[in-house]
Amino acid sequence: MEKYRIGIDLGGTKIESVLLSSDRKEVYRKRVPTPAGNQYDLIIKAVYEQIRTMTEKIHGYSDFSIGIGIPGAVNKETGLVHNANTTCLIGKPFQSDLETLCGKKIAMENDANCFTLIESLEGAGKGYGMVFGIIMGTGCGGGICINGNIWSGANGIAGEWGHFSMDPGGRPCYCGNRGCIETKVSGSGIEASFFEKFGNRLKMKDIVEGFRQNDEPCKTIFNQFMNDFGRALGGLVSALDPDVVVIGGGLSNIDEIYATGVEQVRKYAFHKNIKTPILKNRLGDSSGVIGAALLNG
Repeated sequence: MEKYRIGIDLGGTKIESVLLSSDRKEVYRKRVPTPAGNQYDLIIKAVYEQIRTMTEKIHGYSDFSIGIGIPGAVNKETGLVHNANTTCLIGKPFQSDLETLCGKKIAMENDANCFTLIESLEGAGKGYGMVFGIIMGTGCGGGICINGNIWSGANGIAGEWGHFSMDPGGRPCYCGNRGCIETKVSGSGIEASFFEKFGNRLKMKDIVEGFRQNDEPCKTIFNQFMNDFGRALGGLVSALDPDVVVIGGGLSNIDEIYATGVEQVRKYAFHKNIKTPILKNRLGDSSGVIGAALLNG
């Protein structure tokens, strides 16, 4: 009997779902907006509806597995979500609630771990030993794979790059600290920096376009973004010394990251001649949904 795989990627702005056949071929994919308002009941309903949509595409009585990537992690001892930038999930039994609704076991992992897993197996990280994957989108997260396996660490937080505090006097972060990397190099963090400095709101895509059009406020914020990116990732490379860094999320499509950004990483890394490849993902900025589908092996 053919076994299908359902993958769900729960993001800050969108929920992406995919159905894979037993030979990992994509059968169906769908993307819907994440419900506004940061309400747990609405999010769990939306994710469940995506699971139902995927199961309707499965023929006959074929078996299937479900894997979900979330912007946080499940505490293995309590079963409750922690460290989630979709804050309504924090302290909730999200995995078991969905299992009750589906009547089926569900694998659940941090979304950055899912991204790093698939890029290690089939993407830009393929063939490397230690892969550090980072997601820069609405938030900022990271994951580590060693020889194609997720490395979670003793506390299940390995790779949580977004929550190093770079600036104790900086903007408050949802995690309770100030000046975290996420407040500096995520889309939402950069937009907040622009508003804080110039008093008007611009979307990240408009800040990037303004930089390219030589707009002075946009140049100021974008150049600070490049500097913060280099400082943050340079420190990470110094501490972890991975074989490769793979970048995902919406901001991974900004070409300047792989030129100016990499120059800044080299500036701040402890070794002044780092050879660490810093690569754009190969499977698309939302490839983590495939990694989620593969959580069950």
